Amino acid sequence: MPWLDGVFDLPWWGYVAVTLGLTHVTIAAVTIYLHRHQAHRALDLHPVPSHFFRFWLWLTTGMITREWASIHRKHHARCETAEDPHSPQVRGLKAVLWSGAELYREACKDRSIMEKFGHGTPDDWLERHVYTPGSGVGVILMMMIDVVLFGPVGFLIWGVQMIWIPLFAAGVINGIGHFWGYRNFENEDAATNIVPWGILIGGEELHNNHHTFGASARLSYKWFEFDIGWMYIRLLEIMRLARVRKVAPRLGLDLARHQPGIEQLQAIVANRYAIAARYARELKSVCHEELALLRRHAAGSAEFGSDLAHKMKVWLKQEAKDTPECEREQLERLLAHSQVLATVYSMRQELSRLWERSSLTREQLLHELQAWCLRAEASGISALQRFSVQLRQAALA
Repeated sequence: MPWLDGVFDLPWWGYVAVTLGLTHVTIAAVTIYLHRHQAHRALDLHPVPSHFFRFWLWLTTGMITREWASIHRKHHARCETAEDPHSPQVRGLKAVLWSGAELYREACKDRSIMEKFGHGTPDDWLERHVYTPGSGVGVILMMMIDVVLFGPVGFLIWGVQMIWIPLFAAGVINGIGHFWGYRNFENEDAATNIVPWGILIGGEELHNNHHTFGASARLSYKWFEFDIGWMYIRLLEIMRLARVRKVAPRLGLDLARHQPGIEQLQAIVANRYAIAARYARELKSVCHEELALLRRHAAGSAEFGSDLAHKMKVWLKQEAKDTPECEREQLERLLAHSQVLATVYSMRQELSRLWERSSLTREQLLHELQAWCLRAEASGISALQRFSVQLRQAALA
C-alpha cells in the first residue's frame, strides 16, 4: 500500500549507506562529545555542536550525559579492579562483550558514582526536564522518524541504530579493548589497541593510547594509526566550533644540549611511557644478540626459547611491579645467566624511579638523572650509551 511507503524509496545499498551514516554520526557524538569533551575535558565544544551531539544521543541511545561520564571516569580511576564497572580482566571477556550495556545499566543504579564522578556535566533546564526524565522518549521518536522516512525498512534501520553503541562501545571497546590487541605502551592497566585504522568505532579502537594519555583529545600516536574522531575535531577547530585543550606529549631532541636540565627532566617524566617503549626498542638488538649467544651455549635446552625475545621487550617496557608473578622466576633465571641482560634490565628499572620518586625535589631527581646517564655511558653497551645521549637531549616537541 503506497501510504505505508516512506518518504524515500531507495535501492538496497541506499538503505545500507543511510544506516551506516546514521550510526557513524552516533559514534562521532559518543567519542567527541561524551568521551573526549565531557568525560575527559580534552577539548571545549561550541554550544552548537555540543547541543547537537547531546540531542542526537538522546534520539539514538537514550544515554544520560552525567551517567555515562561518571561511569567512564570511575572506569579510569578503578581500572581492572573489582570496582571497575566493566573490566573483562575481572568479569570475563564474554560478560563484557555481550552484556556491556547491562553492566552500564547496573552501574547507573549506584547514585554515589554520579555524586563522586559526575561533576561538570550538563545541568541546565533541558537536561533536568527533557533529556534525563525523558531518556526513553528520544529513541521512540527516532523509531517514528525512521519509519516515516523509510517505511517498514525503517524498523530495521532503527534496530541497527539501537544496537550500535551497546555492541561497539559497551561490548567491543570495553571488552576486546581490554583483552586482545597490540600495545604501544605498557601502562598500568590491560588496555589494548584493537586495530591501527578504523572508521566504525571513531578512533576509540586506539584504547591503549587513550589509557596511557587519558586527557588527550587525539587518540592516535604512531604514524600508521588513524583517529577519525581527531579529524572531525580538527575540522571543528577550523570552523571555530571547538578548542583542543590537551594532546599527548611528544618527545623531541634539543641537539644543542649535552647535559640534562630541569626541562629535560620534565620532558622525560611527561613522556615516561614513550621513554620506556623507546628504551625497549633501542635495546632490542642487544637483547636479541645476547639471547642468541645464550641459546648457542645451552644447545638442546629449551630454557632460552625464541619467545624470550618478545617477553624481554615487554619486560623492558614494564615497571618491575607490573611483571606477572608467573614470569618473574623466568626473568630472574635469565638475568642470572647474562650480565649484559642484567645490566640492561636494571638500568631500565633505575630509570623508572625518576618518575616514581614523588618525595624528591626536582633538583634531586635531576641529580639522579645525571647519575643514570653517567652509569649508562660507562656500561660498555653501545646501544645503552646512545640512548643516554638521546636522553640528555630530551625535550618536549
